[in-house]
Amino acid sequence: MHRRDLLRFSVGASAFLAGASLVGCSAQSPAPGFQTLRADDLPLLRALFPVVLAGTQATETLVLHSLDRKLAALSPEMLKLTRQLFDVLSLPLTRGPLTGVWGAWAQAGPAQVTAFLQRWQDSSLNLLRMGHASLLHRPIAWPA
Repeated sequence: MHRRDLLRFSVGASAFLAGASLVGCSAQSPAPGFQTLRADDLPLLRALFPVVLAGTQATETLVLHSLDRKLAALSPEMLKLTRQLFDVLSLPLTRGPLTGVWGAWAQAGPAQVTAFLQRWQDSSLNLLRMGHASLLHRPIAWPA
């Protein structure tokens, strides 16, 4: 994908997300038991756990609730940006082309998730590198 194509795609994805949130496709309500994490965010996060937390003793429940508390402490604007990132990664229309994960996150194996994270970390596009940093570093750091 060329930079110009990706820019066009990004504009289209932004318009799609704006339209989806207007018609309620992108729920902003927290999942049961959470302050900020939504049900649509959980499959993505659960796919990231085996890769990001490899070698730690952290449990999924502990990590989800810790992350939820950290997200709740963000400014409204930062929370909005984080939710947009989660939306882009969760929607099939945008997930496949941007991550290389064409199926549902629940079926993504550690190798696919690792490849996606490496792709974003090494990307020539600053936006993808920023997305990588947002997923793995402060203020949305994974608890140890």
